[in-house]
Amino acid sequence: MQDIQSIDHIQRLLAAEGYVCGRPLATVVFLALRLGRPIFLEGEAGVGKTEIAKALSAALRRSLIRLQCYEGLDASSAVYEWNFAAQMVAIRTAEASGGADRGALQEELFGPDYLVERPLLKAMRPDPAGAPVLLIDELDRTDEPFEAFLLEALSDFQVTIPEIGTIKAPHPPIVIVTSNRTREVHDALKRRCLYHWVDYPDFDREMAILQARAPEAAESLSREVVAFVQRLRTEDLFKKPGVAETIDWAKCLLALDVLTLSPEVIADTLGAVLKYQDDIAKLQGSEVKRLLDEARASLEPV
Repeated sequence: MQDIQSIDHIQRLLAAEGYVCGRPLATVVFLALRLGRPIFLEGEAGVGKTEIAKALSAALRRSLIRLQCYEGLDASSAVYEWNFAAQMVAIRTAEASGGADRGALQEELFGPDYLVERPLLKAMRPDPAGAPVLLIDELDRTDEPFEAFLLEALSDFQVTIPEIGTIKAPHPPIVIVTSNRTREVHDALKRRCLYHWVDYPDFDREMAILQARAPEAAESLSREVVAFVQRLRTEDLFKKPGVAETIDWAKCLLALDVLTLSPEVIADTLGAVLKYQDDIAKLQGSEVKRLLDEARASLEPV
């Protein structure tokens, strides 16, 4: 890993990977790397929580291991499983050949050749490039039993496989836990981490993000796009557009060779910005023009 010298250094490293990071978040990342603490990021979907793990792994030249959480995820699915199909083939082969040593066969069946490693176990393994970045994404989708298991795993950076024993990470992985806050994550887990709320960016930072991720867009179009999206976020919507939607929309407009926004263009491409029909239905007729006019007014010098 590169020698991280300062918070500014973190910002430069992430910027080189196309991630425009505010100083508060860069401070949390810097402290996590210095202290070996996990990072817990909360915020609305699409504000860049997952992307920082990708950018950090690229900046530090470390492997990225992602555990995508979902309802019903349990410890075995997150750590390991045995390749039962291959084990059954080995058993039938041994039976067909006759005279197989039962003890040796059992030892072989529960050995490395039949072990399927899942993200948490992979993150505990030695890596020539250094400890990996472990992204535990959308933890709020899981339930409390998995949270309790994860609390123990992150405390000692080790996992136990009954047939093999305890496997401890030689160097703790760089852990980033994200949550969209669809439910509250227990305080005990948050206390193990450095916490940061990732909010929607202000106009200047969202402009910088868009220029980094869609540099081919003209500045005038980018300013209109960002101003319109920021204006959209003030509306009563079921799901406000995130930075990811801003980037996607700009790329869609570029694909259509759009040079400037118009009510017609916006109406045709709203599906890149809003993901619920009820929200799209609210922006029919004169509503789009009103929002566009207000967005443009915000760009005029006072």
